[in-house]
Amino acid sequence: MFASILVGTDGSDTATTAVRYAIDLARELGARLQMVSAYEPVPAERLVKEGLEAPKDLEWTVNPREDVLALLEDASNEARGVGVAEVQTFARQGDAADAILDVAEEQRTDLIVVGNKGMTGAKRFLLGSVPNKVSHHAPCSVLIVRTT
Repeated sequence: MFASILVGTDGSDTATTAVRYAIDLARELGARLQMVSAYEPVPAERLVKEGLEAPKDLEWTVNPREDVLALLEDASNEARGVGVAEVQTFARQGDAADAILDVAEEQRTDLIVVGNKGMTGAKRFLLGSVPNKVSHHAPCSVLIVRTT
């Protein structure tokens, strides 16, 4: 039914709930699990400053996506630890919903899993929440997990 499942994460508690749901579903179905996390660009001056402060053997780790890569690595290790055989991770610069939609389309994902909690207040009305945007523009089925 679902050969590939995509879940987005930002490391928040609600995203972690959605990730765990996707992991359980992928394990039960024997599906490939794809995880995506978006990040915002970091100013070049900050990267230079942090690079200078890092030990020489670790300077290469100071980059705009280092936190996202660590987050995705932890999530993929969790998935593999409970028996998900195939796990792919994607770090994308930009908007979270766009990152999820782009990876889903590129990878021909069968199911996207997102948490129900997105932006609230004025931002939600101006920009729309991630679950709302994903559910309206997804190239596949979407499962919205109640995380609150």
